[in-house]
Amino acid sequence: MRICPFALLVILVATSLVQAEDWPGWRGPRRDGTTVGTGYPTSWSDTQNVKWKVAIPGVGHSSPVISKGKVFLTTCLVDEKGVEAKKRVLLCFDRTTGKLEWEQVVVASPPEKKHNLNSYASSTPVCDGEFIYVPFYDAPTMRIYCYDYAGKKIWDAAPGEFYSQHGFCTSPLLFKDMVIVNGDQDPKKDGKAYIVALDKSTGKEKWRIDRTNRLRSYCPPVLIDVDGKPQMVLTGAKCVTSYNPEDGKLNWLVNGPTEQFVSSVIYHENVLFLTAGFPQYWVMAIDPTGTGNVTKSHVLWSKQKEGGYVPSPVAHAGKFWVVADDGVATCWVAKSGEMLWKERLGAHQTGSGVVIEGNIYFTDDNGVTSVINGKSDKLDVIAKNAMKEKCFSSPACSDGEIFLRGDKHLFCFAKAKE
Repeated sequence: MRICPFALLVILVATSLVQAEDWPGWRGPRRDGTTVGTGYPTSWSDTQNVKWKVAIPGVGHSSPVISKGKVFLTTCLVDEKGVEAKKRVLLCFDRTTGKLEWEQVVVASPPEKKHNLNSYASSTPVCDGEFIYVPFYDAPTMRIYCYDYAGKKIWDAAPGEFYSQHGFCTSPLLFKDMVIVNGDQDPKKDGKAYIVALDKSTGKEKWRIDRTNRLRSYCPPVLIDVDGKPQMVLTGAKCVTSYNPEDGKLNWLVNGPTEQFVSSVIYHENVLFLTAGFPQYWVMAIDPTGTGNVTKSHVLWSKQKEGGYVPSPVAHAGKFWVVADDGVATCWVAKSGEMLWKERLGAHQTGSGVVIEGNIYFTDDNGVTSVINGKSDKLDVIAKNAMKEKCFSSPACSDGEIFLRGDKHLFCFAKAKE
């Protein structure tokens, strides 16, 4: 069969676009830790398959984001005694070389009370190809900042006060012309928990959800497509909820299954999957096609005393994988809830996993990444990769490269060129 030159050009361009997918926000373009393309490394160390590494000033647990040849990262600067200072900073690196292009002090604010596993720069920003939207805490207010890719501030907005005994973290969601942020929080004075949508161009409020269950959570909302309609889904504040991202109106609600949540939900083969939380661990699968309170009608299956609190799950080829905070991993059949295996994978886990070329990557707090064979119904560890630094963030993946934030350096791992 003869292929015309124009058709061949279209195929090549399409293939190039798939290979070069950016990682513009929390857990990537689909907010579920999945990647496209090939050529990613399955093994590395602090010296092997390192394209570059660059020292990171300050301290933070946010994940890197990749857009238009740039890598963005947030941090909180420390003084000469190693104590976190007031300056919360946005960094911009060249993707190819790792060179620091610019840094901007976004806000100077006194350190807030926080959990010892949190940081003063835990919120992963989000990009749209032209602007980057950065959340920080400016006590007592949550603030969202918009910068262009040259480091110029375009606007900042204060959607409301924020109170949590564990500190601050929220990772924005982009939908059409809106930046959506979760403000679930502890009750204090007249403070209200909320989810709010801001205009991307101006920062002005477009809609607001009153979260009646006043309780802290740090769950980034996730967009899913159900029967051709978008739903914005998240756990938090004693429930699982779905909203219309156009106007913030409620689609459906599941009570519980526990009080507090941190991890993101994922959507795979028409099943919404979650892991939570505190005071009890759960895993749960939900059919997202209902309306109203669907606690008794649309929960497909659930398991108590399983799953984890902070790390988010991943899915591939009809299976879900979860690593609990203590490093114990489980694999589930998505639609039936059958547990295929449960085994210790590594040390304490904070970051969330990614799916790369059908393999599952989980990085523990010691900076060791376990690569699991996603095709196997038993635990099959392909590689254990140590970068010899602590790691409390999640990987960013794009065009054959894996970006990981250690406690001292930002790494770019890629296969060495032959």
